[in-house]
Amino acid sequence: MDDLDRRLVAALQVSPRASWGEIGRAVGEHERTVARRLQRLIADGAVQVTAIYDDLRSGHGHPVHLHVLVRPGSADEVAQALAVRQDTRSVYSVTGAADLGCELVAPSRDALHDILTAEITGIDGVTQTQTQVVLHTFRTVAEWHAPFLDDAEVAELRPPGPAEPLPDQDGLSPLEVEVAELLAADGRIGFTSIAEKLDVSLPTARRRVASLLERRLVLLRAEVEPALLGLEVEAQLWLRVRPHGLDLVGERLAAHPGVRYCAATSGTYTMIVQVAAAHEADLYRFLTGVVGPLDDVTDVNVTLITRAYKRGHLRKSGLLTLEYTNDPR
Repeated sequence: MDDLDRRLVAALQVSPRASWGEIGRAVGEHERTVARRLQRLIADGAVQVTAIYDDLRSGHGHPVHLHVLVRPGSADEVAQALAVRQDTRSVYSVTGAADLGCELVAPSRDALHDILTAEITGIDGVTQTQTQVVLHTFRTVAEWHAPFLDDAEVAELRPPGPAEPLPDQDGLSPLEVEVAELLAADGRIGFTSIAEKLDVSLPTARRRVASLLERRLVLLRAEVEPALLGLEVEAQLWLRVRPHGLDLVGERLAAHPGVRYCAATSGTYTMIVQVAAAHEADLYRFLTGVVGPLDDVTDVNVTLITRAYKRGHLRKSGLLTLEYTNDPR
C-alpha cells in the first residue's frame, strides 16, 4: 500500500459504511480515486469490512483470553485447530512464556467450563492453558483506526457518539440477530439486500441497522493486517493494575492512537492492551512514556505477536501479508 491507500483505509476504519464520496470529501480526494483504490483492496482481500458484537452488552457471549502452551513443534497445528473453531475471534503466535494467544467467545458460562476443561485441553499438542476473563472493554479493535488522518478528517467521518451512557446490558431481538449476522458477513451490505434477504421493508432494514449501530451492540470493522499499514510491530501488554485505578488507566490507554484493544480482565493480570507500532523503538517509547508514568500499573508483561492465524473471526492464510508487501502496485 502507498501513503494514499493507507489514508483511505484509515478513513474506512473510522466509518466502514461511508460512501466513497463521503470518504473523498473528508480526505480531499476525488470520489473515483477513492472508489477505485478501496474497491481493489476489498476485492483483493487486503481489506475486509465486517462487524463484531459487543458480546457482554448484547448477551452474544462471554469473551476470554487464553495463554496456550504447546508441545514443542506443534504450535502451527494447534493454532490452526484453534482458528477453525467458530467460537475463537483471534489466534496469534506470541513470544514469551506462552506459545499462542487466543481470544474466545463462549456462548454461555456453562459452555465456557466445558470449552476450557475439555475441548481446548483436548487439542493434540496443548500442554497447558491460562485463562483471563474479560470484565470490561475500554476499546475494541473495531474502534481503532490507523494513525494517518488528522482530527478534522476523523471528525468529519466519525458518526456521533451516544448522547447518554449506554446500559451494561441491552439484548438483541431475533430480527436484530439476523441483521447482525448479515453485517458480520459483509459490513457494507446494502439496505436493499438486507430487506430482500430477511423479507422486511426497506425502512425496517434501515431502522434495524441504525439501531444496532447507535446502541453499539454491533461494531463495524474494516479489517487489515497492521503490517500492510506500515505497523509491523504488534504487542500484547498484560498489566497488573490497582483496582481503584482500572478506569483511569484503561481510559487513558484506550485513547492512545497506537492502542488497538484494551480491556479489564480477571486472572493473573487485570488488563490486556494490544499495541501496533512501526518499529520496536516506538513500542519502547510507548512503554516508557505512556505506560511508565501510570502509577497504578504495578507490573507489565510484554509479548510480541509473530503471526496472526485469525482476527475478528476472519481466518488468515499466512500468505496475504507476503503477497501484498511485495505487490508493486
